[in-house]
Amino acid sequence: MLSEPTFSFTNFQQDAVKALLSSTGISLLAILPILILIVRQCGSAHPAPPRGCRRLGLPPGHSNLHDEFDPKYSKGTSKDVDDKGQPLWRVKALFTHPIKSCAAVELNVADVVSTGFAFDRQFCFAEQFTPDQASTSEEKTQPYWDARTLRNGHYSRLALIRPEIWVPDPAAPDYAPDLDEVRSKGVMVMYYPRPAGRGLSSYLVKLGIALRLLPRELSFSVPLVPPPDRASAYPPVPVKIWKDTPVAYDYGQHLPQSLREFLAPPDAGASRPLTLFRVDPTHHRQVFRNAPRKEELGFQPVTGFADAYPLHILNIASVHDVAARCARDIPRLSVRRFRANIIVQGPEAYAEDHWKRILIRPTGAKSDADAGVEVHVACRTMRCRLPNVDPATGIRHASEPDRTLKSYRRIDPGDPTNACLGMQCVPSVQEFVIRVGDTVSLLETGEHCYIKLLKPGEIVEGV
Repeated sequence: MLSEPTFSFTNFQQDAVKALLSSTGISLLAILPILILIVRQCGSAHPAPPRGCRRLGLPPGHSNLHDEFDPKYSKGTSKDVDDKGQPLWRVKALFTHPIKSCAAVELNVADVVSTGFAFDRQFCFAEQFTPDQASTSEEKTQPYWDARTLRNGHYSRLALIRPEIWVPDPAAPDYAPDLDEVRSKGVMVMYYPRPAGRGLSSYLVKLGIALRLLPRELSFSVPLVPPPDRASAYPPVPVKIWKDTPVAYDYGQHLPQSLREFLAPPDAGASRPLTLFRVDPTHHRQVFRNAPRKEELGFQPVTGFADAYPLHILNIASVHDVAARCARDIPRLSVRRFRANIIVQGPEAYAEDHWKRILIRPTGAKSDADAGVEVHVACRTMRCRLPNVDPATGIRHASEPDRTLKSYRRIDPGDPTNACLGMQCVPSVQEFVIRVGDTVSLLETGEHCYIKLLKPGEIVEGV
């Protein structure tokens, strides 16, 4: 017969001492002061809003794409109005992408400037290559900076960097013209997931996040433009964007080490020097190729760090068609993957393939002052594998939607090897305002033939 166990305080003390002296116990004792420090610091984890400024964009949690997967957007409609008097062909959503390949800022109203949407692709990350590290066959004798995008290996993580644009607001209670935030014409705040690190550090960070003692994101801010009295702190440096090499401001001094760790995780291998560039407005890239010329517009179109043209328009019905074809691999294919500025609803899928000119006009406009803006539809958007990256997770799909697109959307005689989705555009004026709900009217259709990007000095016959 088994005897009942008896409690001995002496035995309890001995067992407790043994537990504390074990490796696990020692680790827990070491962790305790760190957790206490985390608790003390967590109150200041969220940065204060930039002084004298207001944030651009929709409130957090709001989006005009909240119903983007509704089947009603799969079909085209007439060019008339719906039962609420709204145009059936209209602007559904607007996006500016301040940092090339990073998250977008969604807008209800967008200012269009000479380079496209205000703040769009005005920043980019770049790595420094030395000639022996270069992945290109071009002969280079000096180190050079090359822009990084979602196309580049572990840089799919760029999708998780979330910028906020804050602009000076004289109505703000703390506004003053001599504030640094005002003198730099605003601030960009950049949020990114907190890197976990390795070993015990990784465990502590994950524990702190799980216990809500640590925020999931870290942040830092940069001036929207170099302040006049600190211009020398942002040296102009050439940066390679495709076959162009514009001069841009080097913002590398602002990058925290934790961001470098996030973009170059331990399993990414040897990392190269990384920096952030800001477009130098005196070195915009002129756009030729399929774009209308100065003789027609009165100005030559320009861009910042965009791939090619100032504006990118996407028809939601076309995205629905692609989504239906790759639903097995990607059950919910978001419009956001294709990183357009203007999302339109109403036209049937791929109707935009033959647009040459459209008119964007405020809804209900009747006066000549609201006549709208004519937009030249320069060419189709050639697709690479960038949309394979899920903007919500930063995870790259091995083949979709690129494989599906190439199976039936290689339609342009100028580039028969790549698929097309969306249209590249050039406004007929350098500045205007566009709003969600604006009417989209078709002025002209015709054929397109894509002209590939040229090296400096190359000429296409007849262009």
